[in-house]
Amino acid sequence: MSEFAPICIYLVTSLLVSLIPLGVPFPFASNSSTYPEKLSAYECGSDPSGDAKSRFDIRFYPVPILFIIQDLEVTFSFPWAVPPNKIGLFGSWSMMAFLLILTIGSLYEWKRDASDRE
Repeated sequence: MSEFAPICIYLVTSLLVSLIPLGVPFPFASNSSTYPEKLSAYECGSDPSGDAKSRFDIRFYPVPILFIIQDLEVTFSFPWAVPPNKIGLFGSWSMMAFLLILTIGSLYEWKRDASDRE
């Protein structure tokens, strides 16, 4: 059991470090309904109109999907930070194939004007 003591200490410490900041504000917080500013309109200052559950236009969806795909492209490009002599020939060609696929996808997106919203 003594070999697991550092792991248990680490787990308990990480739980405390993450949970204590969540609980500290509650004793100092006041009732939010006492401030009229808290009950006012959220962002633009005008009262909301219409139903919050209304449908979005279908042309909205490709934009966030393409944004997520481009974020994943950046994430998968992180292996380029490895020095080329460490990844070898196979790693270099794998990255070239990955970039080729990304380039083809970007050109297809550009040709279809998928990122343009009207």
